[in-house]
Amino acid sequence: MYWIMSVVLGSFLTLLLLARREQPPEQAGTLLKPFYRIAAWLYKRISTRFPRLFASRQVETDLSQLHPGEAKGCLKTDYYVKKTALSLAVVFAGTLLCGAVHLGVQGEVILGEDGRVPRGSYGEGSFEITVAVDYEGEEITFQVPVDYRKLSREESEKLLEDFSDRLPQLILGENISLESVSGNLKLERRYEGYPFLVEWNSSNLCLIDAGGNVYPEDKPQQVTLLARFTYEDYSDEKELTVTVMQPELDAEEERYRELEKLVLEAEAASREQDSFQLPREFRGRDLSWRQVTEDNSLALWMAVIAAAATVYMFSDRDLHEQLEKRRQAMRREYPELVHKLVLFVGAGMTIRGAFQKMAGDYTEKRKEGGALSPAYEELLYTCRELYSGASEGAAYEHFGRRTGLQEYIRLCTLLTQNLKRGNSMLLERLREEADRAAEQRLQQSRKLGEEAGTKLLIPMVMMLAVIMVMIMLPAFSGM
Repeated sequence: MYWIMSVVLGSFLTLLLLARREQPPEQAGTLLKPFYRIAAWLYKRISTRFPRLFASRQVETDLSQLHPGEAKGCLKTDYYVKKTALSLAVVFAGTLLCGAVHLGVQGEVILGEDGRVPRGSYGEGSFEITVAVDYEGEEITFQVPVDYRKLSREESEKLLEDFSDRLPQLILGENISLESVSGNLKLERRYEGYPFLVEWNSSNLCLIDAGGNVYPEDKPQQVTLLARFTYEDYSDEKELTVTVMQPELDAEEERYRELEKLVLEAEAASREQDSFQLPREFRGRDLSWRQVTEDNSLALWMAVIAAAATVYMFSDRDLHEQLEKRRQAMRREYPELVHKLVLFVGAGMTIRGAFQKMAGDYTEKRKEGGALSPAYEELLYTCRELYSGASEGAAYEHFGRRTGLQEYIRLCTLLTQNLKRGNSMLLERLREEADRAAEQRLQQSRKLGEEAGTKLLIPMVMMLAVIMVMIMLPAFSGM
């Protein structure tokens, strides 16, 4: 993981140095400005050599419809620079996070190069580490309990009768009974639900050690376990007779048990020392130990790269969703716009005058803090085209083409035909279009209502299930 961090951070520093003359946009946050510089530098170099990487007809169409009147080249550059900058920021921040995870994991390693495991101070409790050793080309791992140094203290506990009666069942582990024990026993210092501190002694450490690890021999043998219970000023003890049986082991399991026994014996024989030495040889072969830790930093870094790629890829979809929302808003505003146009034309205004009147009213509302309206923004842009000298027919055609919606295209076609043919039936046609728009809006409202009802169906079913449980639970509890 260290080399990945070095490569990523070195690459970012190099790119930032090369892109130092690039100017980030003013709206970019302070933390994102370096990434905007790098993204702008990369875009200029890559788009020149590989123009197809930044060529998407759908993206260009969406941008031109979302920002009518603005230069397409600038819109395209700003868009790709922005989404590249966000992806770079994800990679950079994710790499730092992965590095922190990796450093945290490395900080948990306590095993020395010489195979010594340090202990902590007295009274701090115990912990467990995972170690691995390469033996005959195979990696073998062990869970090694490490007890901290213990303080001498008076034993003063009282043995409770129910705990003493349940003790044989509590220590069984995966064994069936104490008369036939082949697996490890649960010889713990504390048992859940009881305040007692338990100390275990074995009459034969070669068969059962103080940690409950069982080392069966060829013949069944009995071992006496002495449990001393302490709690405040009371103490008591109990003897348990255990019969150790030899399970059927293959060569691999036998090797594992022998090596595990050496490890645990080394730990148990040095409880009063600051550290203990893991076995250096086994069956005539030298052993080299290393501590096993769970380091997920590399996998996390791969997830970061995937997240950055996802951010970059889904930016186009988000852009298209913005366009769809804009189109929906324009569909909702269409009936209002047509009705106003009918009203002004019916009052004697020309089409151009009606457009200028609606655009002026919208501008005044915006100055007073009114909401942004995509349809009226297009109308305002059309009026600016007319002011700049464009013909009415061309301005109306551009209006319909920019929206990309059938309703506006139909309206603009009607207005263009009126200019070309001098249609005296314009007002009547506009009224028909207004009635049609109102009908479409009503149908759209019904459709949205049906969709909302469908979405509410699942929460309603869940609420019904909760209510049924609340009603039936008291009835069943009273039976």
